[in-house]
Amino acid sequence: MLFPVRCISCGKVIGHLWEKYDEEVNKKGRDPKEVLDELGLKRYCCRKHFLVYVDVFDEIAVFRNKIIPAKE
Repeated sequence: MLFPVRCISCGKVIGHLWEKYDEEVNKKGRDPKEVLDELGLKRYCCRKHFLVYVDVFDEIAVFRNKIIPAKE
């Protein structure tokens, strides 16, 4: 699944913040709370998307040609 462009609950645009959050938390090891505060995310519904998202796109993309054959 891809990260949502908008918060499902309130509709705020959050998709453009994912790369910055991912870089700060997963690559630099910073505290997620501090990063979310810096990004200006105050609502818990928006923060939830960042805290629970798991990027499985690369793992699923491996099986694309097995499920849906590529057109020649």
